[in-house]
Amino acid sequence: MYKKAEEIVEEGRARGSLRLADVKGREVLIEGRRHVVDVFGGGAQFEKGRSGRTLLRIAITAEVDGVGRIYEITFGRYGRNNKAMGFAVARADAPGGREADAERLSAVTKALTGKEPRVRRMRDGRIMIECGEGHLEGFMRYTELADAIARWLEETGRR
Repeated sequence: MYKKAEEIVEEGRARGSLRLADVKGREVLIEGRRHVVDVFGGGAQFEKGRSGRTLLRIAITAEVDGVGRIYEITFGRYGRNNKAMGFAVARADAPGGREADAERLSAVTKALTGKEPRVRRMRDGRIMIECGEGHLEGFMRYTELADAIARWLEETGRR
């Protein structure tokens, strides 16, 4: 029981205590290849979707293996259980094409949250990156994102 209480207290301390810019030179392993991730900053903002739902867009400025760009993941509430899910699309105009961009986005997500996102290859050639609530909790450890994520979760919670 003491260990469980200690874990809960530690998690509370970690929430909002890190800074995105402190993630420098972090090595992650994605699909058997090593990637070096340097994060320069980021933020989160609310946005209205086409259906009128409130979405949370997380934008992270990072450099992966020398290729810098702004990586965006958009979270929304989906399904019967109102589950928080995040999606990003790999860009074809990125250096190395869609496959390389999907791998870099996965590396950034894993470096920040500790969890590798799911990568889905669509029939039309698009590559979708999916994140779940565990990834959202990982993003909450960073000061720049914590307040916006907490507010979004509260506003869009189960009704």
